[in-house]
Amino acid sequence: MSGSVADLEEHRVALTGHCYRMLGSAVDADDAVQETMVRAWRSLDRFDGRSSLRTWLYRIGTNVCLDILADRSRRARPIEEGPVGTVDDALETRPRTHWLEPVPDARALPADVDAAEKLVLRQSIRLAFVAALQHLPPKQRAALLLTEVLGWSAAEVAESLSTSVASINSALQRARATLSTRDLGDARVSLSDDQSALVDRYVTAFERYDVDALTTLLHQDAVLSMPPYTLWLRGHDPIRAWLLGRGAGCRGSRLIPTAACGSPAFGQYRPAPEGGHRAWALIVLELSGDRVATMTSFLDTETLFPLFGLPSELPA
Repeated sequence: MSGSVADLEEHRVALTGHCYRMLGSAVDADDAVQETMVRAWRSLDRFDGRSSLRTWLYRIGTNVCLDILADRSRRARPIEEGPVGTVDDALETRPRTHWLEPVPDARALPADVDAAEKLVLRQSIRLAFVAALQHLPPKQRAALLLTEVLGWSAAEVAESLSTSVASINSALQRARATLSTRDLGDARVSLSDDQSALVDRYVTAFERYDVDALTTLLHQDAVLSMPPYTLWLRGHDPIRAWLLGRGAGCRGSRLIPTAACGSPAFGQYRPAPEGGHRAWALIVLELSGDRVATMTSFLDTETLFPLFGLPSELPA
């Protein structure tokens, strides 16, 4: 079979989404996809066409991810790290490689798929779902993603992972049992009109720094977290106290809309002393019904903003 770099590149976005689900990091997913492309190009002359090029690339990519996961612990969210905190707690950090990271929708959701497939792909990059996947052993994670997201048969997965169909079926049973105990959040194909209006009100309230209005948009048990800090807060009163106290430096911020993990997201820019605004956080909102359920402010803007095509500063 003949092929070219361009043929391989057509599948980069789909592969990035798959590697992100496996690894929980947009940065690691990019590295895994690059290694997949290198391995595929080197062996392209041996591609026999029995499967599609995309399927062949997924096999290579899955095994690249398994190699990476062999030497790495799972990524986590602050809510999984310890008990709910208070506004007076000391701020402790963990390294970037410890935390689940967001992925830009544009880098992980291919445009050339039908609506039904795009729904599955979108739902499977949500933070809550990818966080739940982190609790599966790597081969269980791979088996679940290849069958339930990509629609492979147990036989195809067994061939890809060099194991038996019985082993795959057993892995799937255990994986589904584990996920059934996790909170996977509120899945939907897109925001309803009411939710779109909710997000608009959130932006208005945040940029005005109207904390009272902002609090009314939150679910009663809403969670605020700020990786790389381990601290997380739950509920209206603690979140309000944080925003008016230690988080008050966010007053005067501007929010630039983007999309991450199938959810509304924003680049947050805080006022800079010299004028203009400087990158501060990538905010990802997870909604439940007509309220905001979680606000995650990822503070590693140096790593994340370039991935999202966001500038480091906004002019005055």
